[in-house]
Amino acid sequence: MSQLRLNPLTGRWVTIVSSRGQRPTDFAPRDVGVEADSSVSCPFCPGNEEATPPALVTQDENGSWQLRIVPNRYPAFDGEESLAVRNLGPVHVQAEASGIHEVFVYSPDHNGSLGTLSDAAAGDALNALRERFIAHAAVPNIRYTQAIVNHGREAGASLSHPHGQILGMPFVPGDILDEERGFVRFVGGCILCATIEAELASGDRIVSVSDDVVIVCPFWSGTPYEMLVIPRDHQVHLQDASPDSLAQVGIGLRDAISALNEVQGDIAYNLVVHTAPHSHNGPFHWHIHIFPQLHTVAGFERGTGVLINIVAPEDAAKELRAALPVLAR
Repeated sequence: MSQLRLNPLTGRWVTIVSSRGQRPTDFAPRDVGVEADSSVSCPFCPGNEEATPPALVTQDENGSWQLRIVPNRYPAFDGEESLAVRNLGPVHVQAEASGIHEVFVYSPDHNGSLGTLSDAAAGDALNALRERFIAHAAVPNIRYTQAIVNHGREAGASLSHPHGQILGMPFVPGDILDEERGFVRFVGGCILCATIEAELASGDRIVSVSDDVVIVCPFWSGTPYEMLVIPRDHQVHLQDASPDSLAQVGIGLRDAISALNEVQGDIAYNLVVHTAPHSHNGPFHWHIHIFPQLHTVAGFERGTGVLINIVAPEDAAKELRAALPVLAR
């Protein structure tokens, strides 16, 4: 089983998962090129369903699946145990990494991407997440569920077929606790609702606006072309959002990735969904971060936690906004 080990300098957990080094990959080493042995079949492609555990969620269209969510064969979190901390010495603190780890295959097209989904497929993807978040919230030892998409080798993907991951954890991650504290500190209501108002008034960092979602390059962007996807429907948890609202967020997310690809090409990126922990009902507003991988985090950033962004968010938003009208739909 995977282990959690506590970093006593930061108070944050580290997950030790040796088995994930055995995962299949279709990315070659950096000095060889992007794709490795093309003769190896993709476990996420239609016709290879036996290569994955039985699906937890399947959405079909005309007899063919369009979306599948399956258990991860190489889970970082697995098991039903509650978080039980053990002190192995004066500074060594350990726990079992129990929980749930799933793979979210949101397209049957091996060469597709989040940025090429149809309106219906983009909406279905967010609503499928909602279904799994509701299921995770009902599991006693799951305190937080994280949905992610790692696109490209530099972003941490091991397989190129479009997919994401859903991880249910027995603890609340430090970044989420930090965001919760930020919502509590903000005395003017909701940080993200206020951000929507401020950015709409300025317009300088707006990428896209609809009745249901606002996408901005945040004022505090730490990486080039970073984007923040904010649903206009204020909900603490993703699973509390309506299906219609989630469908529109999915379409907005698709458009944001399309604009990024139009401006920068098919670059690597990380997409992370931030929602309140399952049992928390304090100030929060669920949202999505997009972090393009356009530069390497170097010593200063790692040593201080202070990011250096070489592209002003105002400039990035202007480019991304200009790309939207030329995208064919």
